[in-house]
Amino acid sequence: MSLMKSRRYISFVFVFVSIAAVALSQSAPPTPTATPQPQSSASATPATAQPAAGHLTFDVASIKPAAPLDYQKLAADFQAGKMPRLGPHVDGSHAEYLYMTLKELIVTAYKVKAYQVDGPSWLTDTRFDIEARMPDGSKKDDAPVMLQSLLAERFKLAVHRSNEEHKVLALVVSKGGSKMKESPTAPADIDPNAPLQPGERKLDTDEGPVILKTNSNGTMTFNMGKRGIFTQKFDMSSQSMHIDASAMTMEGFADMLTTMMQMGGSGGPQVVDMTGLKGNYEVSVDLSIASLMAAARAQAGGGPGPLGASAGPAPADAASDPAGNNVGASLEQMGLKLDERKATVERLIVDHAEKTPTED
Repeated sequence: MSLMKSRRYISFVFVFVSIAAVALSQSAPPTPTATPQPQSSASATPATAQPAAGHLTFDVASIKPAAPLDYQKLAADFQAGKMPRLGPHVDGSHAEYLYMTLKELIVTAYKVKAYQVDGPSWLTDTRFDIEARMPDGSKKDDAPVMLQSLLAERFKLAVHRSNEEHKVLALVVSKGGSKMKESPTAPADIDPNAPLQPGERKLDTDEGPVILKTNSNGTMTFNMGKRGIFTQKFDMSSQSMHIDASAMTMEGFADMLTTMMQMGGSGGPQVVDMTGLKGNYEVSVDLSIASLMAAARAQAGGGPGPLGASAGPAPADAASDPAGNNVGASLEQMGLKLDERKATVERLIVDHAEKTPTED
């Protein structure tokens, strides 16, 4: 593989890792209602230009443009099983948000998913590093509100929430029934006080901690506690992603699919669990990277694919790569399929934001 292709691949993997980390660190929003709304498709709450009086704020905060990635170091870290220190992290009175776009910061501050944020495309153009100190006596749960205040003050961010009808992909059981094997035991909660092993990083969520681990063989394992555990590996020869999951809930699987369908930055759809399956399952599946990107483009009405490549829309159940793999066929092996439906989804609308933050 040429140096340029290697760097582009590492960048692609990194984008997936950073998006997955942010997505998994948020609490899941309520499952959308699959009933179309009559007449009006949106109802909005009033916009807020600045945090209301009494909102918590950081004592001190520094915002700087993030330095470009050192691809050689990143590649070496991945090979050594080290997890880059990127994304949100709160430890004691210290809060940091590293190599994050303004959109990712909004996602973290407002505890929403990336697909719920509606705003200008430039929200993902620039990445920032934020280092902040929380007031004495603050709790970790206070950090998102403090980040909201910081974004309003320094980026002049103003947002409002709206319930709108949008296309979603419903994960349902196909006519032949589920072909997945149930796990013999349910997964256990993660001990938040357990020491981290080499290559591990802990993300704190409203549903408990999530452990991400980079392995020396190039795979990455996501331990989501009671939502299940899955390991993913990119295969450059087949341009596919192999996933092995154990004790996975269908809600967790739907969240995982949503994350993967947005890893190219194309604004892919939300995948909603409508299987009715309540158990924990063993899953082993290969997903074509090309078909994931094509499915996301199709749902988003076209647009950029992985690494900035563009292509026209393709049906979610027919997008294929040279190996003949596609999302629909992979799910069919599990006795599942994706149905396009409309549902009422909560959105966070960006009314105003500045590209460049003000000084301290």
